[in-house]
Amino acid sequence: MSTIQNLHCFDPFADTSKGGDLLPTSTEDYIHVRIQQRNGRKTLTTVQGIADDQDKKKLVKAFKKKVACNGTVIEHPEYGEVIQLQGDQGKNIYASSYQGLDWLRMIS
Repeated sequence: MSTIQNLHCFDPFADTSKGGDLLPTSTEDYIHVRIQQRNGRKTLTTVQGIADDQDKKKLVKAFKKKVACNGTVIEHPEYGEVIQLQGDQGKNIYASSYQGLDWLRMIS
């Protein structure tokens, strides 16, 4: 009878701080865009993970002009400063960053 041998063991619930080449060690470099459902068809878009050296109020101003919606910067107890926009603006934010528009060029 042959024995089955698992040569490449992967634990998806392993501690990510241990490193290794299978799992990312941190998610600090990512910008998270989330869509939150409110009442009925109303939604909120939150953008988290923007570097502290960038002025988030200027970014909100640029987003408001670009996607024609209202927005604000809120202080979240766990995540820090988070940009909050009205409506489902995830595709617009993704498209502007995917097309190579730099966050700093949006401010100026």
